[in-house]
Amino acid sequence: MLSESWKRLQNGSDIRGVALEGVEGESVNLTPDIAGKIACAFGTWLSNKRGKRVQDLRISVGNDSRLSGPMLREAVIKGLTDMGCRVSCFNLASTPAMFMSTVIPGYEYDGAIMLTASHLPFNRNGLKFFTRDGGLEKQDITELLEIAQEGKFAASSQSGTVEEVDFISVYAADLVDKIRRGVNDSDDYMEPLKGFRIVVDAGNGAGGFFAEKVLKPLGADISGSQYLEPDGRFPNHIPNPENKEAMEAVRKAVLDNNADLGIIFDTDVDRAGAVDKNGKEINRNRIIALMSAIVLEEHPASVIVTDSITSDELKIFIEKTLGGIHHRFKRGYKNVINEAIRLNNEGQESHLAIETSGHAALKENYFLDDGAYLIAKILIKMAKLRKENKTIDMLLADLAEPLESKEFRMNILEKDFKAYGNRIINELNEYASTTYGWNVEPKNYEGIRVSFNKENGDGWFLLRLSLHDPLMPLNIESRIEGGVKIIAAKLLDFLKRYNELDISTLEKYAG
Repeated sequence: MLSESWKRLQNGSDIRGVALEGVEGESVNLTPDIAGKIACAFGTWLSNKRGKRVQDLRISVGNDSRLSGPMLREAVIKGLTDMGCRVSCFNLASTPAMFMSTVIPGYEYDGAIMLTASHLPFNRNGLKFFTRDGGLEKQDITELLEIAQEGKFAASSQSGTVEEVDFISVYAADLVDKIRRGVNDSDDYMEPLKGFRIVVDAGNGAGGFFAEKVLKPLGADISGSQYLEPDGRFPNHIPNPENKEAMEAVRKAVLDNNADLGIIFDTDVDRAGAVDKNGKEINRNRIIALMSAIVLEEHPASVIVTDSITSDELKIFIEKTLGGIHHRFKRGYKNVINEAIRLNNEGQESHLAIETSGHAALKENYFLDDGAYLIAKILIKMAKLRKENKTIDMLLADLAEPLESKEFRMNILEKDFKAYGNRIINELNEYASTTYGWNVEPKNYEGIRVSFNKENGDGWFLLRLSLHDPLMPLNIESRIEGGVKIIAAKLLDFLKRYNELDISTLEKYAG
């Protein structure tokens, strides 16, 4: 049984913690010592899973641009080599590159460790783990932490070795090759992006390599790209395609430089967003719509698995316009990916699992959520469309969008927050089912989703319990002006009865 301190390090299928001082009220709990023990636990776990002695294991280790990355990386490498493992240090890397190191011919490591905390603040860090079967699952992480807590690690009589490998260049070259083959331009096979100006905004994360190592060899003009240098203070904006400031930064870069496309990555490049030549953002529902258009042309009638907060208009676009099947599932990139894998295993073709956050995983690419591969697919389509005198934004011409959209995050003050949150959802379900004008979505996998007609706000809400935190996110969309406020007021009347739910933001908005 995990102690409370070890349990707090688990974040679903990842490990995350506070690695640096500097934020009031957040004490360090992911120290080099702890990171080293977790690495030893991974080596032990991997030795058992692979049926290999620890001294025969080859493990790759990389990190994003976080300030604590090098410190924790060295502790991880020391833990692994003290056990006898053979380690390759990749230094700055992306999360998808770490997985690819287990499958790219000539490398094929037994396991990989990435040090990252995605878009979280500078003081956080974490660990992600991969084998050639993909990322570890939630139960695997619990097992790792139990091994780390007990400190019973596999041992070797000899120390392991360390070598440095510039793997991000290997990974980038693989992307370049895939784009060349995907476009297959008979006029200019080597530089299919010649004539395009494409700006990259890496937000000072690990994604700066994409401009120099992927776009440039393909012939693209990358002038106007910004914040490519890794800097774990993230001085310009948060590297996050869901962040308004970040999207505005890349949008401005596109318009200022008259670019054909803008690209933005999160810190460790497992998520991405884009901006078209007109300055229109391609993120959230729009990135799902664009990838659905690309995938469904290649795989007609495929199931597109998304998270739960996608719009009704997106569903209509996927099913009525594109002829696919839209399957809304739970939030959480692993949930969405695992659901697509489950459908395929049951004989129902699903080629895309994608979240509004920008996590996108394709069947053709190991169901790996890879922001750089997502962009590669867009670039391939963009180059092909040019042959038809078309642009990428034309694929979204028939996508309708809600007029208003709002998210509220309401803290749960009750200690047993999961039980309290589930009680609210269950009682709301009963209330909505018997209230005129409230239409409960029957096929819903997370929380409760209710839609309303034109007289009652012309939209929907989804109330759910956060995967890990004591809060309830509430998403509301409407097709009419003032519709979100109408729906919010209806829900507020119900939620007022729960004293341990902080509804102050909702009350302030609904007036």
